[in-house]
Amino acid sequence: MSATSRFSALLGAGFPVVSAPMAGVSDKAFRVIACDHGARLAWTEMIAAAALARNPALTEELLDLRGEDRTVVQLFGAEPEEMAVAAALAAGAGAAAIDINMGCPVDRVVGSGAGAALMLRPERAAALVAAVKKAVAVPVTVKMRRGWDEHSPDAVMVAEAVVAAGADAVIVHGRYRSQFFSGRADWGIIAAVKRAVAVPVIGNGDVRSAEDAAQLFATTGCDAVMIGRAARGNPWLFTACQKFLQEKRLLPPPGPEERVATALKHCSLLERFEGARALVKMKRQADWYTRGLPGAARLRESLYRAESAAEIKLLLVEFLTCS
Repeated sequence: MSATSRFSALLGAGFPVVSAPMAGVSDKAFRVIACDHGARLAWTEMIAAAALARNPALTEELLDLRGEDRTVVQLFGAEPEEMAVAAALAAGAGAAAIDINMGCPVDRVVGSGAGAALMLRPERAAALVAAVKKAVAVPVTVKMRRGWDEHSPDAVMVAEAVVAAGADAVIVHGRYRSQFFSGRADWGIIAAVKRAVAVPVIGNGDVRSAEDAAQLFATTGCDAVMIGRAARGNPWLFTACQKFLQEKRLLPPPGPEERVATALKHCSLLERFEGARALVKMKRQADWYTRGLPGAARLRESLYRAESAAEIKLLLVEFLTCS
């Protein structure tokens, strides 16, 4: 079976919905929760290929994939040799696939020639894919944007280049780098990429509901939908999308009890996986899970003053009791 076919098998049948790479969010705890709630695959936050390639001892710290069999490791970099070494380390750690970041708009990333800067250099983008393909047996994917701006090579041109170099799937976010996350995502570019290449295409951008996911599938013909920011504090969105797409049935939103219970589980996973580093993330996750509930603003103030994991958990329990 080819690597492309193996990636299609990872996505599975029907209408696959996957969890996006998000810096500071898509850690191990987030991925476990996402997959438990219906995400077919979960991407890691982006990892610097140079850091792994120059210090392989960091692999265990940056790539704890134990117990995960549906995790795609996303790497960013601009040097083929470093990307190849890092990809081999990630595959050895248990990555189900390797994803190359060609969409990050952050200045420090594009300033190094990586991320969305690669949309300006299709030849370099293809060279990175070719190097990674030689280094690993697992599928290799590319996550890209619509383009750098309206005057630069677009996602169709870059997608054709990376697929010719061996990419097994392409994820397209429908905004230019110049937009960052403002404005509307252009789903038309996702449809254009789908028409242009013969590998799976995953659509990304502005999917905030099950109805959005259905519309993205219908209007683009994409093979899967990737959800990012809308899943923060709302992992039920993955299951909701599946139910609506398969059965045309909208699930009721989770009640306060389920939201707080899942927040507590998420916080416990953060404690287990992150140790002393968990506190800041626990505050953020508890905030996201309870946002919009009565009394959430007061809870938020208390959460960000909390000094221990135990205090955060107690605040969540008290919030549910008093709401």
